[in-house]
Amino acid sequence: MIEIDRLTFGYASADPIFEGFSWGVSSGEAWCILGPSGCGKTTLLYLLAGLRRPLAGTVSIDGHSLDRPRPRTGLVLQDFGLLPWATVEENIALGLRVRGFYGPDGRHAPPDDAFGQIEERVRRWLDRMGLEAVRRHYPGQLSGGQRQRTAIARTLALHPDLLLMDEPFGSLDAPTREALQDLTLQLRSEGDLTLILVTHTLEEAAFLGSRILLLGRPPTRHAEIVENPRAGTAAFRQSSDYAELCRALRARLGALA
Repeated sequence: MIEIDRLTFGYASADPIFEGFSWGVSSGEAWCILGPSGCGKTTLLYLLAGLRRPLAGTVSIDGHSLDRPRPRTGLVLQDFGLLPWATVEENIALGLRVRGFYGPDGRHAPPDDAFGQIEERVRRWLDRMGLEAVRRHYPGQLSGGQRQRTAIARTLALHPDLLLMDEPFGSLDAPTREALQDLTLQLRSEGDLTLILVTHTLEEAAFLGSRILLLGRPPTRHAEIVENPRAGTAAFRQSSDYAELCRALRARLGALA
């Protein structure tokens, strides 16, 4: 699904973050991107979202070179990105209403999108995410978990096939974080989504990523890939294999820092 070929990228007046970097992701996979602060995790996510352009090389999704944000790519930001003056249901409907201005043109919205069902889609996601009771509340009236569920609902209401998440659970308490991790994997399975999640928490990467991309200090030319086929299963988080993987990731991160 994703093909990065000899990517070079850096910000103005700074050394490159990626230099001749290549990476591929197959449809339906769940990846976590892990590495020390400043290694380019979020930058890589923004390149996949079409919010940044390579200085050299290409980023392709489904065989098409990416030169702008893609209609079927969903992005969930670390700070939730909710409009503070809009209610929960208005925030969930936001992307659908924006798409309605363009119609199903294939550039701003998928060509087969249906725009006459906004209320129905919003009701479905309010129910699915347990937000019906707070549908008319504003973000400032919500808990952190409710805000994050609203952000996820707004993204999934657009029926993406690729879900990009930038440290989505970092500010939440442990029980809420684990509940939303479980929910994210369930929603990914239901929607047959390809998931790319950036995290700075190795325990989260070990649980969510069936494959883990380890980035080191820039410039990144090659990155280590850790296979994790048991990721996401209920028993795995309590297993000795999970604990051993966390120890191995901690050691690898220490070597990369």
